[in-house]
Amino acid sequence: MIHLLKSKVGRLRILAILEGISLLSLVFIAVPMKHWLENPSLVRILGPVHGTLFLLFLFNTLSIGVEQNWKFKEITWKIILACFIPFGTFYIDNKILSKL
Repeated sequence: MIHLLKSKVGRLRILAILEGISLLSLVFIAVPMKHWLENPSLVRILGPVHGTLFLLFLFNTLSIGVEQNWKFKEITWKIILACFIPFGTFYIDNKILSKL
């Protein structure tokens, strides 16, 4: 895991995993707690955390894509789309990011 910190793509992979975990936690734990148990406290905590990780992932993807001349139609848009879909960042990490 330490080797991922040495490159920009490695750090993007870490962000992808963290963003994916935060999205899944928000969708499958915090939101049901809010509606079924009428306890919004976890949404208040995880919402901003997920939002921050989402924006960091998005900006880093665009930055690295421009810096490394990724073709937008082949790589960048797929990575960006993945952060909107539950489990998407895990899939894109396995299929694209791990090979860069």
